Amino acid sequence: MADIPQITQIVPAEPKEPKPSGRPERPEKPRFAWLESLMTAVNIPFLLVVFVLVGYGLMVCASAISATENGSLSRQVMGILAGLVIMVCVWHFDYRRLAGLSTLLLVVNVVLILMPLLPFIGVEVNGARSWVKIGTQVQPAEFAKVTVILFAASLVARYEGRLDDLREYLKAVGFLLIPFVCIMLQPDLGTGLVYLFIGGTALVMGGARPKYLVVTLLVAIAMVALVLWADELFKYETGDGGYEYHILKEYQRARLTVFLDPEADQTGEGYNLAQAMIAIGAGGMFGVGLFNGTQATYGYLPEAHTDFIFCVLCQELGFVGALFLLLLYAALIFMSLRIARNCGNLFGMLVVCCIVGMWLFQILENIGMTCGLMPITGIPLPFVSFGSSFMLVNFTLLGLIGSVWSHNGIATTRRS
Repeated sequence: MADIPQITQIVPAEPKEPKPSGRPERPEKPRFAWLESLMTAVNIPFLLVVFVLVGYGLMVCASAISATENGSLSRQVMGILAGLVIMVCVWHFDYRRLAGLSTLLLVVNVVLILMPLLPFIGVEVNGARSWVKIGTQVQPAEFAKVTVILFAASLVARYEGRLDDLREYLKAVGFLLIPFVCIMLQPDLGTGLVYLFIGGTALVMGGARPKYLVVTLLVAIAMVALVLWADELFKYETGDGGYEYHILKEYQRARLTVFLDPEADQTGEGYNLAQAMIAIGAGGMFGVGLFNGTQATYGYLPEAHTDFIFCVLCQELGFVGALFLLLLYAALIFMSLRIARNCGNLFGMLVVCCIVGMWLFQILENIGMTCGLMPITGIPLPFVSFGSSFMLVNFTLLGLIGSVWSHNGIATTRRS
């Protein structure tokens, strides 16, 4: 019988260890790792909405500026470019470093707001000493909006979402009123209302008890009525048959009351409101075309490139153009609120909510005053009205929202 060959187990040879080359081996990266890294650091949809909104606003602003000698398109463009640089820097900065600096932020607020009252540098414009001239003319109270937001968020965040003690609530309200009191020394009622709305947003989102908020609102309404009554009671006649008031100036009173009866003053604020409503109604569904608006071109509409720029938009681009702007605002606010909701830090949530609250107030007030639904306060329209300082502030606020988004793990958790 033939011998059966034995099957021997073949043991594979041990692989030889590669000789060290002196360079550490790098893990192989995915082909599109750079794109994933960019998406983690930058909120692309958020920036897309911002760029469309800024571009749309610049187009409308260019049309409004073409009809006046008080504005410069190149200055607006330079403000946007400088704002982009500031936005990138603030986006990269970790906002959480500012969480415990409420005292320092309050001091910065007071210094910025009171700066125009200093001799030699303060400049009075339209009855208010709100500007300083340092090489160029700037409005410090505009930049103080950023520090007011940070101060309000830092102050209220100390209570960790439970502001239910009456003594602590009154203390917080007192501190939040300091910027408003300072701005009324200029006086600048429009900016003061913005400060009040920022503080109110911080209190609402910071856990203040609802009954405290309702009582505060009623007291504020009563104080406004008391001021108007006292001003009317102690007014005195001037030589030309008019009246002089002690607290509010005549143009301030007119701005607050003209929306109740637009036909009462057809030569002052009533005239401005009438021309604004004519411009809005003349646009129809699709408008008369860009750069073809008659109210701004022939000078009927006052401050067409700043306070009443929404009227220029309505006349030239119609209802469709105005609706598109409102949709862009809605997208910006919705995406910002999502960032605030996903933020695991109370300070960051309050920062974003205060920014959104300020934008909402400015949008509703500006559009409302042009339609006769709100008092005329001279509040500009975000990302649309002319003003390089105004644009720098809004881009800084965009950077803060981006900083909250990128320094709280939101981008990472959304992709894990």
